[in-house]
Amino acid sequence: MNQDTWVLLRGLTRGQGHWGRFPAQLQAALPPGSVVLTPDMAGNGQRHTERSPDTVSDLLDDLRAQLPPSSGPFRVLAMSLGAMVAAHWAHTHPQELRSAVLINTSLRPFSPFWQRLRPRQYPRILRLLITQPDPAVWERAILRMTSRQAVQPDAVLHEWVRLRTQHPVSTRNALAQLRAAIGYRAPAAPPPVPLLLLNGQGDQLVHPDCSSRLAHAWQCPLLRHPTAGHDLPLDDPEWVIQQVTEWMPRA
Repeated sequence: MNQDTWVLLRGLTRGQGHWGRFPAQLQAALPPGSVVLTPDMAGNGQRHTERSPDTVSDLLDDLRAQLPPSSGPFRVLAMSLGAMVAAHWAHTHPQELRSAVLINTSLRPFSPFWQRLRPRQYPRILRLLITQPDPAVWERAILRMTSRQAVQPDAVLHEWVRLRTQHPVSTRNALAQLRAAIGYRAPAAPPPVPLLLLNGQGDQLVHPDCSSRLAHAWQCPLLRHPTAGHDLPLDDPEWVIQQVTEWMPRA
């Protein structure tokens, strides 16, 4: 692989701190001189006091304004809502991307809403939004929904509670991001950018069929982890990095 600038994008209400050690692990696997950026979307992480846009298009505009243009074209690795932003980026500004890796994403019109957010999670999410529990209860629920095999889950939970306490995401911003995810509709045709889809077959938040439907529609490769959950870079970062670094020369 050539030296590149990678942009890593998280999902709904998650900030750069939720990547944990993954950016450093990816950096170590890339050629010397490669750069890994982990920008926060408005309303999340270090930008939690800002107002979140409520469309994927506006989220992308905000992201592009953060990035140094001289560092492009970029490679992007993104999950969930971040992967929707990456897909829109690949369609609207393909000259700015060299490739994109989309993890556990779901897009209209390829998947129905009950697969894009699994019904078994509706009561839990509704209860969190209504009761607004303390950070430990909130983050424990998110960890159960998104992870199947995190190493040292107690340490992960402790760090996520710290992040929620330090960078709380407002209900208004969470709902705006949810509207962006629900409202985005991807083009039927694939973008003119090399794509790789990664999927955890143990995903309890988004049905794994969403990745399969997208791979079929856009005729792009899909690699499946047999047990990992929605937060695939948390559950098995080494597997993610191996798939990416093996795919890049072929892409």
